[in-house]
Amino acid sequence: MLAVACNEPVGILTLDGQRQRVEVCEVEAHRLGAHDWQRLSMSEGTKGPRLFDWACVPMLHRWEDDGRHWVLIRRSLTDPNEKAYYFVFAPQATTLPEMVKAIGARWHIEEDFENAKDIGLDHYEVRSFTGWYRHITLVLVALAFLTGICATERFSTSPPAPSELPARPAVLALTVPEVRHLLARLIWPSSSSVHRVLAWSWWRRSHQSRASYYHTKRRLKAG
Repeated sequence: MLAVACNEPVGILTLDGQRQRVEVCEVEAHRLGAHDWQRLSMSEGTKGPRLFDWACVPMLHRWEDDGRHWVLIRRSLTDPNEKAYYFVFAPQATTLPEMVKAIGARWHIEEDFENAKDIGLDHYEVRSFTGWYRHITLVLVALAFLTGICATERFSTSPPAPSELPARPAVLALTVPEVRHLLARLIWPSSSSVHRVLAWSWWRRSHQSRASYYHTKRRLKAG
């Protein structure tokens, strides 16, 4: 998947079978109708499914339709004029939901980068590869340790029953920032007691759970 600008040139087959070079923002007018759009979720966010309308059109590679190159268009639900465009290279017969799922995987990568930066991924001033390598390795080991704690806590309970909108949990599952905060307050001396630190974490995640539940409910109703 490669995000491109709206004026990126691309070759397509028009509805009458003619090869034509257009900008990606013009593909919709040449090839798409109302029935060509599908409403799909990129991934699950903190406010529920990240729903958009999607459509894909075969793209000419070396001026031929090889069945492996597409133009993918994402349209906002709240503002239909807000669109994003992607070039896709994938095996033949790849479905639109599979393409959307691949794009949504970027969200998890962004989360990993953000969490790693919080524990020092970009906080170094070194002049040698050895120093840089040691720093990055230490940060990634720390991130893996925190992620392991989250996974242990998350999978220690049985999964919820499948439904359109699961019941709101009492508190959200532990996250890497939350575990880092708890360890920092519980291991090193502080003016707060252990009970107060844990109670504050529970209250914060309970509040986040309530907000996430109603955001998700509103998005599902709108979608």
